[in-house]
Amino acid sequence: QLQASGGGLVLPGGSLSLSCAASRGTFSSYHMGWFRQAPGKEREFVALISRSGGSPYYADALKGRFTISRDNAKNAVFLQMNSLKPEDTAIYYCAGSSFYGLTSVSSYDIWGQGTLVTVSS
Repeated sequence: QLQASGGGLVLPGGSLSLSCAASRGTFSSYHMGWFRQAPGKEREFVALISRSGGSPYYADALKGRFTISRDNAKNAVFLQMNSLKPEDTAIYYCAGSSFYGLTSVSSYDIWGQGTLVTVSS
């Protein structure tokens, strides 16, 4: 199981760091991704990272502001979000996939419960 945390209320232009901890020892066998779902919208891809922690890949609109990383020794994946905008407001989910490079929701096998990020003044 995955447990996302670190969400909260942040001012526009601010930063937030999300964490996702895995309770199972098979974490390192999954390529990990972050997705988000804004109110009234479909869940969308944010970023992904390979099993080894290399080859990060981002949604085009988020490149340069978001950074994904992982620490397999801690069974955790992270999402550093900078220069946040009101349109970044969403529930952020971490997810694991057996295959690398996939950005569709249906490609991910395990999901966390989500953490709410609100960007507002």
